[in-house]
Amino acid sequence: MDDHDWMANGECRFEPPSTFFPSDGVGVEIAKRICADCKVKAQCLEYALEHRIDHGVWGGTSERQRRRILKKRRVDAFVQA
Repeated sequence: MDDHDWMANGECRFEPPSTFFPSDGVGVEIAKRICADCKVKAQCLEYALEHRIDHGVWGGTSERQRRRILKKRRVDAFVQA
């Protein structure tokens, strides 16, 4: 299985890509609602974090939320070391 196979199962496959690259907060909330019940949401989020994707809504998270997740993971890793 290719590490991108999960993408074919995302709820986003039914939407135009522009939906997930909104220019305002309302657009972000619309995209996040589409992601809310997606069965590949976790894989999508991990993909975005691993590849440091800093634009758009991925795995139901905004750019700002992903930055916070990455920062928390760095802090947690430092504390555990």
